Amino acid sequence: MRKYKIILFLILVITAKRMMAQNKTSQTLTPQEQSISIIAAITAEGDMEGLSTQLSAGLDAGLSVEETKEILVQLYAYCGFPRSLNAIHTLMNVVEERKAGGKNDKQGKAAATSKKTADKYEQGRKVLENLTKTAQTKPAPGFGEFAPRIDAFLKEHLFADIFESEVLTFRQREIVTISALAAMPGVTSQLQAHVKMGMNTGITENQLAEIADLIEKYVSKTQGNTLKTVISKPLTPVIEKDMMVRISEIEIVPEFLTEYNAILKEEAAASVEKEQGVVAIFPMFIKEQPNQIRIVEIYADSAAYQSHLKTPHFQHYKTTTLKMVKALKLIDMNSLDSVTMLEIFKKLK
Repeated sequence: MRKYKIILFLILVITAKRMMAQNKTSQTLTPQEQSISIIAAITAEGDMEGLSTQLSAGLDAGLSVEETKEILVQLYAYCGFPRSLNAIHTLMNVVEERKAGGKNDKQGKAAATSKKTADKYEQGRKVLENLTKTAQTKPAPGFGEFAPRIDAFLKEHLFADIFESEVLTFRQREIVTISALAAMPGVTSQLQAHVKMGMNTGITENQLAEIADLIEKYVSKTQGNTLKTVISKPLTPVIEKDMMVRISEIEIVPEFLTEYNAILKEEAAASVEKEQGVVAIFPMFIKEQPNQIRIVEIYADSAAYQSHLKTPHFQHYKTTTLKMVKALKLIDMNSLDSVTMLEIFKKLK
């Protein structure tokens, strides 16, 4: 009897450990789901250079070519044909480059709807009911009554043709949608709706928070906070406490002015483009004294500034312009209104 009790105890312990492991696993996104989220967000943002890297990472993580293709096809409904087509073109290049490099990516099952019915509107309406766990009237109240064609497109094409494809699950499709909407400003109401749908497919609150962190990392803190607000998670400060704001006052030897300006423009552009921690490097000159240069520099934090000093483009600027600089004064500043600071560049269109 004691022997059986010991065996039973061991079985219970093993079962409990497995359940704990499963619960722990279910609270985090898989590597494939992380890639789905990142690819969707970057496509919605329009960063094709960054997308190329993440598409390759997604294939390395185990996504098939068809699954990746389907992510980009679905996104046309949320961020438009231009970005979807650009992303698909980028994927074509990535697949060809990987093939040329000897990588044989899993092709996967091609897209096909799991059901074919004569009434696509009804098919899409039932899919939406499944996602929302709420009865869907025909037409949809409000916008569906005002614009029946858009209601038909939504049901017949998005939720029938696209969502019913077996290439991606409803859960994966909601990761795509939530990530894309979180990456775009001005679509909070749609994001709120899809967060609820996503949770109905099994996406947990912790996994939504993980998606928000991915948006913050690959798009921006501001957009990451949009999703965090929807799921009532603490927001990430957009402006760090040790953010650096500096005005550089530089006097250039007149005979070197043209050469100096060319080098400075190149360095400033490279810094803003390549360094995430460089918020702005904005060179100017005094109209009446063109050799008097003023540069507004904003760095996310002191670490970003120290990293900037070590970059090849800054080192090139520093060494090549040393003989050109007659005087240099660095003035560190503090912002009086950090909230309004976020709005400064939005009016430049």
